Formats: sequence, structure tokens, C-alpha cells
Amino acid sequence: MYTRLSKEDEDKYKTESESIQNQKSLLIHYAVERGWDIYHIYCDEDYSGADSLRPDFNRMIEAAREKKFQVVLCKSQSRFTRDMELVEKYIHGLFPIWGIRFIAVADNADTEVKGNKKARQINGLVNEWYLEDLSENIRMVFDMKRRQGQYIGGFPVYGYQKDPKNKNHLIVEPEAAEVVRQIFQWALEGHGKQSIAFMLNSRGIVNPTRYRAERGWNCNHPIKNDYGLWNKTTVWRILHNEMYTGVMVQGRTKKVSYKSKTLITMPREQWFRVEGTHEAIIDSETFQAVQKLMALRSREDGTGMIHPLAGLVKCMDCGSTMSKTSNGKKGPKQVYYLRCKLYADSGEEKLCTRHSIRLDRLIDLVLERLRYYVQNYYTLKEMELPQPRNTKRDVLLQEQKALTAQLEKRSAALKNLYLDKVSGVLSEGQFVDLNQDFLAEKSRLERRLAQIDQELGEQEQPRQQVDLMEKAQELLKLDTLPRELAVALIQKIEIGEQDPDTGQQEVRIHWKF
Repeated sequence: MYTRLSKEDEDKYKTESESIQNQKSLLIHYAVERGWDIYHIYCDEDYSGADSLRPDFNRMIEAAREKKFQVVLCKSQSRFTRDMELVEKYIHGLFPIWGIRFIAVADNADTEVKGNKKARQINGLVNEWYLEDLSENIRMVFDMKRRQGQYIGGFPVYGYQKDPKNKNHLIVEPEAAEVVRQIFQWALEGHGKQSIAFMLNSRGIVNPTRYRAERGWNCNHPIKNDYGLWNKTTVWRILHNEMYTGVMVQGRTKKVSYKSKTLITMPREQWFRVEGTHEAIIDSETFQAVQKLMALRSREDGTGMIHPLAGLVKCMDCGSTMSKTSNGKKGPKQVYYLRCKLYADSGEEKLCTRHSIRLDRLIDLVLERLRYYVQNYYTLKEMELPQPRNTKRDVLLQEQKALTAQLEKRSAALKNLYLDKVSGVLSEGQFVDLNQDFLAEKSRLERRLAQIDQELGEQEQPRQQVDLMEKAQELLKLDTLPRELAVALIQKIEIGEQDPDTGQQEVRIHWKF
């Protein structure tokens, strides 16, 4: 016997006529009347009739393949499947070969009755049309909600949670939101994806999947490791997600059809994008600045940082981006150069020339020009400067709060573990193994909390107005070149080939102002 009930059926049938219990009662009565022995009652609840991966359905098919019974009994053909392909594959194909009789009581469908096949095929078509209509209606409702900016996903992006008062509205989840702000801040400072992932892991901040699992939130994603480590892909997704600016972005992918779970990526112009649907974690200016930095497709150097002019320097003759290289020496004698990428990649053909220039000298040249413009065209006036938000301190405080809560849970768990041992629930060996794991995790949390306390102690106190003006004056001296400033002000820098006779080399800086 096979019974099935899906969510759609529950909504459609308000009475108990289609309930699992009703199906079982009907089929048992039918079998007993005919004196048949019941081998097993298979049951799939909350599964669609189009789903071929139903667990009990496949267990029944495997038993049929092994010829463990002679009849498959269902209330209706739609309970067995709504997919015409499965009707033809099993009811009309493999079941006769395996010696299996199929009976759908309510449809009067019986494979032993001659002339009954067309009725079963018509039933199959009607069931499939029902699925098509249902799928189309559901898609229309979802698209309408997407256009209205209502969130219809199973679980929101890291940093948000569903509003308890309205499941289609997102609200900020404070602890995770601070981590998101820190990730964007590090990106602005020039850190690459891998470097950011390393810093998150060094601070003991668990990745989004682990974060949700520790709070008991079902996110339908398996935990790939027990450590909750970040990787550059997760960081990349966060840095590219416009949802953090308060814009609802949905419909990036869709299923090929209601029969398939395969997803296809939709063109950007077909996404559903609605502004101002929820509170922003990242302001749009910061988000756009990060996108510009990442669009340069720069690579990190060995320090995990990206040099301030990466992706901006071009060969004056062929237009290729200049790539970074070194003189091969270590320590203080190491010198970095930029050279034409086409020259470096074209092997023996050498489709261009080196156009080599020392990176430190180029940065000094850019800084010199910037200082000239600042000194001649800009004057810092006395003004009420807002107190800068200490993002790093906020993140450390949030992490401290979370780790303290985790530590309390671990301590409580250790007590319960001991009580389980005393009461005989756990054996001595089980207690020793679990106790070691708990103690190791507790020790890790305590070490990280001590490190946070030290970092908080080293944090500077908020600056007064005079201090802020002095700091602003220092920044305007431009002793170093911040990468975000270079990206904001420079369109590109073109490097000419050095004249072998005079040693002169042309450098053109194309500014955005």
C-alpha cells in the first residue's frame, strides 16, 4: 500500500478525505475484503506528486523490483504520482515486467482489467495538467510578492532575520550585522577576500551557516565542517550582495520547470529589485566604493593586501594592465616593479615591451601630484566634525557578548554531562571523550575572550574636536596613499617605455576630477 499527502493537498482539501489516515483505512478495508495479506504500508507526507525522490516511494519501488509483493494499492493514481513520465515508466512499463499489479481504488484503475490503460493515461495527463496549473499559479503569486518587495526566501542573508510580526519583512540581526560592517570596512582598507576570511577565522567568528546552526535556525544547508570557518567565496558573496543597502533583490535564479530542481541564472535585467524595503546595514556609497575596488580584479600580494594602484596602471602602447613583479630578492633589498602584462604573458614572441617602472616611485609620484592639488585648491575649515564610529570596537564588543554566552552554555553543558555520567546515562568512555571536547572548546573561547579584552584595552578613546582637526590635517599631508582614495580619484595611469638614451619615461595620470 502507498499513501501520500502534500502541502498543496492539505490546503485544497479542508476535510479529512485525503488525509493519510483516511487513505490507510480505505486501503486496508479494500485489502481485507479480498483476503489479501498486507506486506507493508509506505507513506510520504509533505511530498509533491511530481517528486521522484520521495523516500518511501523509492523504498517501495526497490521492494517491487525484488518482487516482494504482487500488488501496489493506492487510493488514486495521483497519490502514486502526478508525473506522466512515472506513470509510463512504472505502471505501464516496469510493473508488468516485474509481475506487479497496480490498483487505484477511487479511479477504478486496475492493470489487470483490459481496456483500462487509456483511462490511466487520461488520469496521468489530468494529474500533470493539475501540476502545471499549480506551478504556474504559485509562480505568479511569488512574482507578485517579489514586485512588491516582499521577501519570500526560506532564510534571509547573513545579517538579517525575518520580522516575527511579518515573515515577508526583514529586520537587522545586530550581532551578524556588525560582522558584515567589519567585512566591508576591511575591503575598503584594501584587504582581499582571502585576507578577510583569515582575519574572521583568527578572531573566532563562525561563518554564516555555523552561526545559524548554533542558534537553532534551520537554514537547509548542511554544515560542511565542525569549525565554522570562513572562506573567500562566502566573503565575496557578502561584498557583492546589494541586499545590505536596503534593496530587496530576488529572482536571480529560477527552476527550469516544475519537474526539475535544476536552477538557471537569470539575466540581471530580469531580477526583481525593490529599494527601501528594509533597514540598510551598509550605506550605498560604501557599497559602490567596494564594488569599484573589486571590479579592478586585483590580486593580493604576499601580505594579504592589494597595492593602492592595482588595476589602475596601463601600458601606454598596448593598453594592457600592468602586473606586479619583484627583483627576486628578500627582505630590505626586495623591490617591486610593474610591467606590461602582454609582454610578460606573450612568451618568446614579446608582443609588447616591458614598460617597467618601480612601484614605490610611481606611488610617490601620484602622492606628489595629489599633495599639489590639495595644497593649491583645498583649505580645511574649522567645522563640527562628527565623532567617527569605532567599527572595530563595536565588532569586538558584539563578539565578546556572543562568546560569553557560548561560554556560559559550555559550562552548563559540562555540568549536565557530569550528571549524565553519575546517573548512568553515559558510560565512562563516552564521558571522557565528550568531556575532552567540551573542555577544548571552553579553552578556545576563554583564550579568544582574553585576546578581545586586550584588544579593547588598546583601543583609543574617542577624540575631541581639536584632536580630530589635527588628525584631518595629518591625513591631508598624504604621507601614504589609501587605496580607496586612489580608486575614487584616478581613472587610469598610463606608463610609457623608458627611453634607453635619456632614461626618461612618460607617465600620464588621468584623473576623475
